[in-house]
Amino acid sequence: MSTENQVQQHLLEIEQAMKSAGLWQAMPPEPAAFNSTEPFSVDTMQAEQWLQWVFLPRMQALLAQRGTLPARFALTPYFEMAFTGHTDVPHGLLAALQRLDDLLNQED
Repeated sequence: MSTENQVQQHLLEIEQAMKSAGLWQAMPPEPAAFNSTEPFSVDTMQAEQWLQWVFLPRMQALLAQRGTLPARFALTPYFEMAFTGHTDVPHGLLAALQRLDDLLNQED
């Protein structure tokens, strides 16, 4: 399976994990929230909002355009921190994010 197909599969797993954890939202944040210049839009969005409304669509667009996939990045540590203190940590989501991190950080 190509890396692009594997990435697509992982993105679907992340979406499913978000839905299973009750983190998937029907409505996007206010338009102004998308104007953030901070990493992960930490000043305008919750972590799960950024994942759903910024990261997933950007990755889907990148795949559709056959663009160069990002490498050497790590989403999981940010989300582990973001969910610290939550009574119901979405372990399935963290595992799905880690699988994507692992795939995109593989040495060629």
